[in-house]
Parts: sequence; C-alpha cells; structure tokens
Amino acid sequence: MITLAVETGEDWWEVEALYDLCFAPGREALSSYRLRDGVDPVAGLSLVARDADGILAGAIRYWPVRIGAVTALLLGPVAVHPTHQGEGLGGLLIEDSLQRAQPLGWARVMLVGDAPYYRRFGFEKLVGVVMPPPTNPERVLGRALVEGAWDGVVGDVESVG
Repeated sequence: MITLAVETGEDWWEVEALYDLCFAPGREALSSYRLRDGVDPVAGLSLVARDADGILAGAIRYWPVRIGAVTALLLGPVAVHPTHQGEGLGGLLIEDSLQRAQPLGWARVMLVGDAPYYRRFGFEKLVGVVMPPPTNPERVLGRALVEGAWDGVVGDVESVG
C-alpha cells in the first residue's frame, strides 16, 4: 500500500537523499537547478509517496518559472526508490500532482525529460521555449492544463526568485 502526501519541511532531507540515490552525482549542476536556486517548491504540489511502513518510496517536486509574461510549473525531479521501480509509482506521482495543479490556478507545466516516457502523460515538445544551456531543446516538454495554455508562449525560461 502506497500513501501520497504533500511534502513537508520534515520530508526535505529524506527526499534529497532519495534524489541523490536515484540521480547521478552532480545533478545540481543541471540547468534546471539554476532555476530552482533560492526558490521554494510550489506548495501543495510537491508530493511524497510512502509505503505501508512509512518508508519513502518516491517523491516529486514542482517549481514556479516564467517564460516572458506567463508563469508555468517546472516539474522535477521525480524519483522512485529502486525497490519500488516498475510498480507505476512515478506515473502515480505525476498524474496525482497534475490533477492538483489546475485547481490551484496553474495553466501549464513543463519539464526536461525523455519524450517517449512523458508523452503518455500528455507532454509534447515545446517549440520556442528555451531552457538555460546546455539543455537539449528536444527534451523541453510541456503540457497544457488549460486548453491552449501553451499557444504563443515562447522565450527563455527564467526563475521567479
């Protein structure tokens, strides 16, 4: 049994340890991390998944960003502990958190990731939305939470902090 809950301050370091386990050393050198520096994750959307024993099985975070005059959610990182991979937990974290986003007033979400994986969640390549270098433009993906939310949105992705 997996339970999802909004991440709290008490979860922070445990989530960071999970990210360290799941991602390569130097993950914080990625361009997406520059957009997160000094900015708090979006309240109510960053989630933790715990197993029946209360052990952290997965986590997802979102960050506010700006492209020109509009705001968007930056999804990531999302991670699942190796002992729970292949159980659909990553998808559960993504779908549950996205369902929470629109009622909180968010119209669009983006990420840097593998299109074949994220396409199943409605993400498509964003043309004209530019992440800080050295991001591969083919990996910049977006999903509209409100119909047409990405229409005409182009420009550099910037931190709101």
